[in-house]
Amino acid sequence: MLPTVVEPWRERIAACRTVAEVEAAQAALMRYVVLDPACGSGNFLYVAYRELRRIEAELRRRARDMRRSEGLREQQVLAVYFPLTNIRGIEIDPFAVQLARVTMWMGHKLAVDELDLEERVLPLVDLSGIRRGDALKLEWPRADAIIGNPPYHGDRRLRGELGDEYVEWLKTEFGIGVKDYCVYWFWKAHDRLESGGRAGLVGTNSISQNRARGASLQYIVDNGGVITSAVSTQDWSGEAAVDVSIVNWVKGGARHEHRVLDSRTVRGITSALRSDDLPDPTKAIVLRANLGRAFQGPIPRAKGFVISDRQADILLADEEMRSVVRPYLTSDDLASSVGCVPSRWVIDFGVRSLEQAMDFGAALDLVRLRALPQISDPAHRARWWQFWNPRPAMRAALEGKARYIAGTRHGVRLYYAWVAPWTMASDATVAFAFQRDEELGVLSSATHRAWAQLLGSTLEDRIRYTPKTSFGTFPWPAGNLDEVASIARRLYSRRSEICLERQIGLTKLYNEVDDGAYRDLRELHAALDEAVAAAYGWPSSSAHDPRESNRRLLELNRAIAAGEIEYRPFG
Repeated sequence: MLPTVVEPWRERIAACRTVAEVEAAQAALMRYVVLDPACGSGNFLYVAYRELRRIEAELRRRARDMRRSEGLREQQVLAVYFPLTNIRGIEIDPFAVQLARVTMWMGHKLAVDELDLEERVLPLVDLSGIRRGDALKLEWPRADAIIGNPPYHGDRRLRGELGDEYVEWLKTEFGIGVKDYCVYWFWKAHDRLESGGRAGLVGTNSISQNRARGASLQYIVDNGGVITSAVSTQDWSGEAAVDVSIVNWVKGGARHEHRVLDSRTVRGITSALRSDDLPDPTKAIVLRANLGRAFQGPIPRAKGFVISDRQADILLADEEMRSVVRPYLTSDDLASSVGCVPSRWVIDFGVRSLEQAMDFGAALDLVRLRALPQISDPAHRARWWQFWNPRPAMRAALEGKARYIAGTRHGVRLYYAWVAPWTMASDATVAFAFQRDEELGVLSSATHRAWAQLLGSTLEDRIRYTPKTSFGTFPWPAGNLDEVASIARRLYSRRSEICLERQIGLTKLYNEVDDGAYRDLRELHAALDEAVAAAYGWPSSSAHDPRESNRRLLELNRAIAAGEIEYRPFG
């Protein structure tokens, strides 16, 4: 609100040097229109109106003081005030529309009282400019400033919340596929702005991340927008359990303005809501040689695929069932269980046809009994015995390996552990088709962790590792990794020894490490980080400087993508 509506006016008032300039500003204010296209009960509009009335009063004082200082005769103040009708809103809920109008009428009265004006508030001003409708389907009125808090629906929930027909309309209308709902509001707001117009919207923090960024903030930047102020992420104060980003931008004409990111003055702000003097993750390119190595675990169509220990024991009495009844490793298992062992079981028919699944009758009957009733989507019911995405590419990549690496997909920390091939990694984990110690070492390094923080998205206040973006862009070290392998073996052994002895998981262990415990483990991590840096040919100092390692990785990514460096990773 302040960066979009208030601060530009304050700067204009401060820049006024003559009475004529003040009068020009007063005339411009009378034409100034604010729009909230998802106005709800009018909270944003009320604050904007209140601040604009205060700006109006400041301009009057400035004009009066300037006339006095220039020895000019004071003018009689005309009974012309900032029009309440310049406040516009769109809202789909009819009750909220009426409430927003009442809010603004009350705001009118409060402004008159606060500023001790003789302005009349009755009869009530016509506020038909705050109207009912679906803002994405309506033509928006011209506005100098667009503000608001668009509704939140994640892209995976969109069909359930809005229906298939509406989602298909969104895809056709905007041509950007299925995105978080707020993305469409950022897109449309920027399109509706005229040159010099400003916007300030609150969105889920997905707008600065991966798929959603390209259709929202990157679209704004690519089409003449300059982000002038932002909060990259913060907890939402309302009922929704989401983290949000607050973004203010101007459509052109912001060359000389200062930029503020997370309350800190910066040179510029990228579409990833980072300072442009830091490595810009939007410039990282997916490297073809990295594909087919990291996968999100398969997603069951229903909870009924997950079974109890007792049910697993009964099924596994038949040795053939090992093909479809598997230990099921979750993110919590990696973080909290002793030895990172699976705590549950899952029935997994992989890519088998129904006829092939019938060879495991007891398991299929259990899925039919437990899972099938939980599947309502007709498209999902058509292949009810399989996971929602059985990940055939992942299965092919892991085929024949003696072990593989599973990592947590989200968390304040990311953990990696060796997994037996029989174990199925859940959708809350990332499965890496690696079986060598040096590969675990590189993934466990500070260099990889810093890149994951830069390139991954966030889930609340946690990193969310995305196989394509986080790993697909990660340039693998080309140097000798023997020392990395040696340290990784020792680190993994020591880590496992402590957890077994203490009967604790990795989260508990590393909380204690952060508190100063297990100096030998901390030294092993430091040695691993420096060995990985050496494998890149970097000085050891870069292993302890995330900004520097990310800068180097981004340059390496660029050079590999441009064909300047021969890139044959993973031995």
